[in-house]
Amino acid sequence: MSGVSLVDLAAACEGFLRDTDDMWREVLPEFSRRVLGMEPSELTRADAGALFRARSFDASFPAARMEESIRRQVREMGIDPLAAGRIVLDTGEREGKRSRAFCSSVRVPDEVYLVMRPHGGQTDWMTFLHELGHALHFAYMQPDLAFEYRWLGDNSITEGYAMLFDHRMQDSGWLARYTELSAKNLPAFIRAIGFEELHFLRRYCAKLIYELELYGGSKSWESLPDVYVDRLTSATTFQYGRADAFVDVDPRFYAARYLRAWQLQALINETLVERYDVDWWRNPRAGPWICSALFGEGQRELAHEQAERVSGKGLSFAPLLRSVERMLG
Repeated sequence: MSGVSLVDLAAACEGFLRDTDDMWREVLPEFSRRVLGMEPSELTRADAGALFRARSFDASFPAARMEESIRRQVREMGIDPLAAGRIVLDTGEREGKRSRAFCSSVRVPDEVYLVMRPHGGQTDWMTFLHELGHALHFAYMQPDLAFEYRWLGDNSITEGYAMLFDHRMQDSGWLARYTELSAKNLPAFIRAIGFEELHFLRRYCAKLIYELELYGGSKSWESLPDVYVDRLTSATTFQYGRADAFVDVDPRFYAARYLRAWQLQALINETLVERYDVDWWRNPRAGPWICSALFGEGQRELAHEQAERVSGKGLSFAPLLRSVERMLG
């Protein structure tokens, strides 16, 4: 019904896990020993947050500069970051505010809210970029699109735009221009962010494979917790718990949307580099094209249809693998 072959995507996930297994086994001990003082065999899922937090880089991502720097970048790209007032930024601290950031599209494209409760450091910058990608997509949709294309459709599209923006945190040129990372610290940060990217890709590949087994009917109910632990632990090395087998599940196979979004943003990024050079994110000709050719179309296409239209290529893990290899190389 969704137009997505989950079986084919799961097969591609199996291939990605195989292709990156040696890379993961090589890089994990480096980070677990240096950051946590732990051997990979000692890691549990609860250790992941501390391992990927990368607090040592927080000073290079000051809270006071975050919003101004990112809004400046979007303006340099030729896009109004507030979409003539259609986007409202709610980034201040207040009592009772939920901790998780979100984008609320109240009236598409006329009323869009980006809500975020800052916690400090580089994770705030990545979160703001991610939600801004969503907000810009909703606020720059063509207003005469059918309701279904503005509100429904393949969420891989909007997640892909959110990732296109948050993946600027993997771009050395972007980081050098808009953050306070020094030339000395930049390679170490890129390696750390590449390590985190590889982990989440492997985790979501394993999640989708497990969720197909969860709903597929071939495994008994009693065996599923062990299947969950085996799939997720094998992919990430972190020891997962049986108690999360029916909790750590995205509704309606949303893991597939994230995986296709990862693939889509990688192709869009390569297309933008071909059209507007490696620093497309500050090319004033890139923004108008993004607004018309991408954001303006809403979600009338499936992710693989947009990939073919924009890049002439199909969705795959190949560009993601190239990117991770570059960051960890």
